[in-house]
Amino acid sequence: MRRAGTAKPDSTTKDTKGTKEERLEPDAPNAEDENDVAEEDQKVIVRSNGTVGYVGKDIAYHMWKFGLLGRDFYYRIFYKYPNNHLCWVSTDEAHGEPNHPHFGDVAEIYNVIDARQSEAQNTVIEALRGLGHNEAADHYTHFSYEMVALTPRCAADLGYTLSEEDKARSYIEVSGRKGFGVKADDLLDRLIESARAEEDTRHPELSEEERNTIATQIAVGALRYFMLKYTKQSVIAFDFKDALSFEGETGPYAQYAVVRANSIFRKAGLDPETYSTNLPAQEFSKYLDGADANDLWEIWLGAAKTAFIVDQCIATTEPAYLAKHAFQLAQQFAAFYHRHRILDEPDESRKQFLLATTAVVRRELIRTLKVLGIDAPSVM
Repeated sequence: MRRAGTAKPDSTTKDTKGTKEERLEPDAPNAEDENDVAEEDQKVIVRSNGTVGYVGKDIAYHMWKFGLLGRDFYYRIFYKYPNNHLCWVSTDEAHGEPNHPHFGDVAEIYNVIDARQSEAQNTVIEALRGLGHNEAADHYTHFSYEMVALTPRCAADLGYTLSEEDKARSYIEVSGRKGFGVKADDLLDRLIESARAEEDTRHPELSEEERNTIATQIAVGALRYFMLKYTKQSVIAFDFKDALSFEGETGPYAQYAVVRANSIFRKAGLDPETYSTNLPAQEFSKYLDGADANDLWEIWLGAAKTAFIVDQCIATTEPAYLAKHAFQLAQQFAAFYHRHRILDEPDESRKQFLLATTAVVRRELIRTLKVLGIDAPSVM
């Protein structure tokens, strides 16, 4: 199991030409375990018998990505979406369609591959430089991360038989070669199933379609957040129960903060999208004065950090900072919600200030989650 990206054109599909391209898994010599590349294959470009090694193929592939190879693949339609959007897959000459979109010529490459391939990735970059393509090498980023594994509890939930020694470990390493792996679709299906069971209990009044939509949003949010909250140097030990928890540093916890804010405005009969735009901000300063207002300052300052933290994540290629920001902002809002009587506040001016605070935090949480690829459900 690996962090999300897009795959190689000669083995999977392509939807569009973009300015960035990522990879989920490399074209390794042993297809059973793509990231387990032998040391020899990371060092040898062309063998003495003339066969090209893993790195040699990768050099040519990345030259194609940058539009430097002078050759292209053949393509055929792989899937047509209901909205007529076409997904293409590479193929052989006999099955290629002449009127296909142009792929390649990217401006930036982010290769999402674990740390075990750092040497191979560095070799490709230096090969580009050696061939005189310094600008391309400067725009080639190996998004290196540590291993993605499973907790023993999660492995058991997925039906794997564990020894007593395995049960005592902090995580179980995924290995396609050993027949121990998890397909992303299967994992997501299990998460949706668990989330749907919870929604069936909490909101039986909703239609089946609505509960399916909410369960999918929760499941996707749980998986994305869990995969992104760890820094790149950390081993990720995935666990169903931890990922779907409504408490702690999880996707559902951050989503629930947005749901709670939406509920406040729904009960008040107000639109949170436009609420704070025409309020007399100069009158709010009195509510931010004195030691008792420290928590209010903290939540406003926390909400104001979103754009800065997004820039920081881009500069450092470290999305964990943004995941942490979402969690901390959700924590601050939970404390704010329990400390202040928002809808029952008798002072109308102070009530407006509390609602404005809620609207701003809600907006920044939604923005933060959107960057992480997470939607907030209508209810949870």
